[in-house]
Amino acid sequence: MAHLSPKRFLQRLKAEKNPLSVLALLVDSPSHSRSSDVFHHVLRRLVDSKLAAHVDRVVQLIRTQNCKCPEDVALTIIKGYAKNAMPEKALDVFRNMEEIFGCEPGIRSYNSLLNAFIESNQWDRAESFFAYFKTAGLAPNLQTYNVLIKISCKKRHFEKAKELLEWMWDNDLKPNLYSYGTVLNALAKAGDLSGAYELFDEMSERGVMPDVTSYNILIDGFFRKRDYVKASEVWERLVKSPSVYPNVVTYNVMINGLCKCGKFSKCVEVWTRMKGNKREMDLFTYSNIIHAFCESGNIDAAERAYKEMVASGLSPDVVVYNAMLNGFCRAGKVMESFEFWKVMEKEGCCNIRSYNTFIKGLLENGQVDEAISMWEQLHFTGGHADSTTFGVMVKGMCQNGYLSKAIRLLQAAEDENVDLDNSAYSSMVTGLCKEGRLDEAVSFLGRLGKCGHKLDPHVCNPLIDGFVHNGKFQDAIHLLKVMNSTSCPQTIVTYNILIKGLCKAEQFGKAYDVVKEMLEKGWKPDMITYSLLMDGLCKGKKVDMSLELWQLVLAKGLKPDITMHNIIIHGLCSTGRVEAALQLYSKMIEQNCSPNLATLNTLMEGFYKLRDYEKASEIWHCILKHGLRPDIISYNITLKGLCNCGKISTAISFLDDALAHGIVPTAITWSILVRAIIKQATRSTIA
Repeated sequence: MAHLSPKRFLQRLKAEKNPLSVLALLVDSPSHSRSSDVFHHVLRRLVDSKLAAHVDRVVQLIRTQNCKCPEDVALTIIKGYAKNAMPEKALDVFRNMEEIFGCEPGIRSYNSLLNAFIESNQWDRAESFFAYFKTAGLAPNLQTYNVLIKISCKKRHFEKAKELLEWMWDNDLKPNLYSYGTVLNALAKAGDLSGAYELFDEMSERGVMPDVTSYNILIDGFFRKRDYVKASEVWERLVKSPSVYPNVVTYNVMINGLCKCGKFSKCVEVWTRMKGNKREMDLFTYSNIIHAFCESGNIDAAERAYKEMVASGLSPDVVVYNAMLNGFCRAGKVMESFEFWKVMEKEGCCNIRSYNTFIKGLLENGQVDEAISMWEQLHFTGGHADSTTFGVMVKGMCQNGYLSKAIRLLQAAEDENVDLDNSAYSSMVTGLCKEGRLDEAVSFLGRLGKCGHKLDPHVCNPLIDGFVHNGKFQDAIHLLKVMNSTSCPQTIVTYNILIKGLCKAEQFGKAYDVVKEMLEKGWKPDMITYSLLMDGLCKGKKVDMSLELWQLVLAKGLKPDITMHNIIIHGLCSTGRVEAALQLYSKMIEQNCSPNLATLNTLMEGFYKLRDYEKASEIWHCILKHGLRPDIISYNITLKGLCNCGKISTAISFLDDALAHGIVPTAITWSILVRAIIKQATRSTIA
């Protein structure tokens, strides 16, 4: 060491990988081995490794040795202190630059200290220091104004930031990519995506070409807003750009965003493009694509991606394991999920979310005993069930008909002061209502309040549905009033449940009262609401009123769906107005609303009731023309219609056709044919 020149000593320091070892070598070295380059190298290593606390020792060595250093050395120190929120240290170095380093602070040092105040959120101090620039006789440069833009963005003064950009253009200080990127990023993070998009377009118009980071900021921002259309628009602009290309961050943002928007097929397209462009994939990429495959039910593709990831040298983390476990459960591959669980246990990659995922998957597959075993294993291994675990168990037990166990679990959670969310109570209420145990379901509303929770639609809607199904409309309407008085928000679903029940019970007056209240509360009837009302009116033989409502829907510019069309077609056919129903069917085709099998079965039955064999046969051909496969209902309608038209031999040929297509006759099928044959035989006997 004693004979090493600064140049040789610097080479040795560069060969050392550990920053603290580099510092130790510097401290133990003789002064003649040190130079400004040596000091600068050590300082950069410490700052880059977030070891700014050790910078003081190097500064002290420079001061003691009286080593003259250029401004760049001081800048590295000031910037390092800024990154580590140590503005006082940065200020001390700035004030003593001449004494320590033998150089005066220039505009870059001023800018770096200004930034140090900003990084520590000392905005007023930063603005005061900027005012000092003129006193020091320094002219602010582009970097200075970039820092000022940063101040405005940190303070969420976005208009001021944009004004600074405009001022820079007016004063021949051309804003650069960093200038625009700072504002773009701040606007996107604040949720002002329209403002960010406008600024993005301004960049191109003014000759500041956006880089891939600019595109990434916008795409990520739009996905955070669940704006799939705009995110895709920016993506398309990027892939069509002749000078900017997606990087791994872009692909990750796209894949993650598409997953969250449920666009799994698009997600796979982006991943395929990424592979085609030979972009290196990281753990985040694989984690998202595996999640996409699993959510879309393609567990085989998820397994291939998982194996590809492992083969590339990446080690799966608990997020990847949980995604795969969820995929196996969703695909109903219970045996494979247990095998995968063993791998997770072996790798030590099981957290509470893993248990929640597995227990939920087992319960959804009806594996109640296995789910209980996992619940017990969680506690045996020293784990603690969280609110999600209890919620999953309660919901799963209710769905599988184990209400008593669900009640005990809920009681245990309350005894342990577990902060259950309302979904557990919602599941409990739904389960009890399905079994007609309405009084017990009502009691859970009280328990909800005792646990500090407020009523919400997820709990109240199932109970209203339970009252409606059991004909307790007054109780249902009373609960609606309770929701109003307790500021529990109703939803369109709340009203639709009541309307459906009242219409089914032919209590149309009360149904319209509910609709009136809904309108007064500012809710607009949706297609389901109108369909429920129409269906109720048709079943109550008030088809003309249903048609008036149909005209109202059309007048509002709404586009009736297949369900609404089927309701009106059925209503018309039930009153013998089959030709009118046929006209509606024709209009339906013109408006690109594809009929389903129920549509054509209804029309066919309508014509057969009128003994119109020719037109009924035409409808049968329409079923085949639309690529639909006749079901047993289609065949039963046809058999009954043909028999009523005296075409028993044709009916029997249709039975043969049904059997040839794997359609299994029902008791109704045989009853139709037997009655027809007996009727024919009776007529022959009389004759």
